Amino acid sequence: MLATRTLNSVRTLAQPLIAAGISQELLQRSVAFARRRISAGQALYRAGQVLRAVYFVNAGCIKSVLASSDGRERVTGFHLRGELLALESIGAGTHEGDALALEDSEVWEIAMCDLMSAAARQPELQAAMTLQLSAQVRAERQWLLSVGTLGAEQRVATLLLDLGRRLHALGFSATHFVLRMTRAEIGSFLNLQLETVTRAISHLRERGLLDVTRREIRILDAQALSELASSGATAH
Repeated sequence: MLATRTLNSVRTLAQPLIAAGISQELLQRSVAFARRRISAGQALYRAGQVLRAVYFVNAGCIKSVLASSDGRERVTGFHLRGELLALESIGAGTHEGDALALEDSEVWEIAMCDLMSAAARQPELQAAMTLQLSAQVRAERQWLLSVGTLGAEQRVATLLLDLGRRLHALGFSATHFVLRMTRAEIGSFLNLQLETVTRAISHLRERGLLDVTRREIRILDAQALSELASSGATAH
């Protein structure tokens, strides 16, 4: 019985690991915000800074990073349009991690006090924020399961499928896209060494599942890639 539940849980990783997005229209009619452009490599905020605002990703890609007291870093997410950043730090008073742009991006900066006041007045906004927070928690739990139970190729396959689905939801191709993150950043997120990520991508290409040109990815057989991602735990 336990083995069946574990296998079923692993198979859910083939489903989208997408945080529920908050629409631009909802924010525009609910709160005041300031548009802020950040260049690739620039920090949106750093751990320990006072939490004064949350940020809606309107364009580009942002990575979130946690660091330990001894300086070890771990990428914890790649955020696309429609996601609110810094919600997880509400109540802490300061940002718990870093957020850095992986490409030239635009965010909408929303003062925390304004967001909380608007959510109290508008049940629709409060519900959307709650849904996003709960979706983020579910996604994080699924990624923890993925990192703890799947082999390297399965982890990479799951990430590529997830990115494709998220991009497709934004109106882009689910099977042809450019990775905004480096392979080292992918490794940090998936708890894999850089060499392991590179080897996994090469194996997926050799099996005819991917075509890879630097950071340009073409998923050639989405069904087979999905079956690999959901095939159960393996040791790598």
